[in-house]
Amino acid sequence: MKRFGIRITLPQGDTLSASHLLGEGWEHFRWYETAQERDAALEDMQNPPPYYRRGDMITQVLEKVER
Repeated sequence: MKRFGIRITLPQGDTLSASHLLGEGWEHFRWYETAQERDAALEDMQNPPPYYRRGDMITQVLEKVER
């Protein structure tokens, strides 16, 4: 079982948290074998994707978790 993860949620009041979209309690987890893998993925996830338009902002909250 992968032990080190990243919890992804939306900031409070985000438009994607509307009930007809992702919903108020939406969350997603990504799991990794090691803390180093997780930390590298987290660093990469904090950078804007190359295909975003200039001025677009990522609206997500990233949090390190362990089980």
